Amino acid sequence: MKIAPSILSADFANLEKDIKEVEQHGVEYLHIDVMDGQFVPNITFGPSMVSAIRPITDLVLDVHLMIVNPERYIDDFVKAGADIVTVHAESTVHLHRALQMIKAAGAKAGVVINPGTSIDSIKHVLSLADLVLIMTVNPGFGGQAFISECLDKVRELATLRTKCDYHYEIEIDGGVDNVTAKDCVAAGADVLVAGSYIYGADNRGERIAQLRGATFGD
Repeated sequence: MKIAPSILSADFANLEKDIKEVEQHGVEYLHIDVMDGQFVPNITFGPSMVSAIRPITDLVLDVHLMIVNPERYIDDFVKAGADIVTVHAESTVHLHRALQMIKAAGAKAGVVINPGTSIDSIKHVLSLADLVLIMTVNPGFGGQAFISECLDKVRELATLRTKCDYHYEIEIDGGVDNVTAKDCVAAGADVLVAGSYIYGADNRGERIAQLRGATFGD
């Protein structure tokens, strides 16, 4: 099980400190939510933020593009230092090409779907995917409640992975805490994104440890 703190919930005035802190507690990924104010009703980071983060951490930079026509910026984010670039099925009419572009640029390719989108919409690209992200809240803002119905999609993805010998990781983003983490892992998740649950706590190491414990059913 891998843990991916989302910097959307970090203290931007002390971002390097917040990144170093979770790194010291053994997390594997750093989740970077990129929003354009069009695909979702919020505006966050661009490639320059990834460029600023890359020199200060060895964590895998997991860049989640919540933007319209992500193909326009894939190369920029990979050049900035993204290790994984994930695009929404709902954000482009050329999903297959977008994943090919990510791989051609030298990063791992991820595909993501919103709570109201079915697995059927991405079945045709699963062979290309290194990561599949299931949103368990509606994207745009942190701190929302977990939508448990989305776990059916995680189970379906886990079944398809075994049946078709695919090799993608299954990532969950939205409302993850020590309670919902147990359900995520039981359904087949490999990576847990947590923002406010980690960065909203006084003792972030304890929260990370709680997620680790939850993954083992403690």
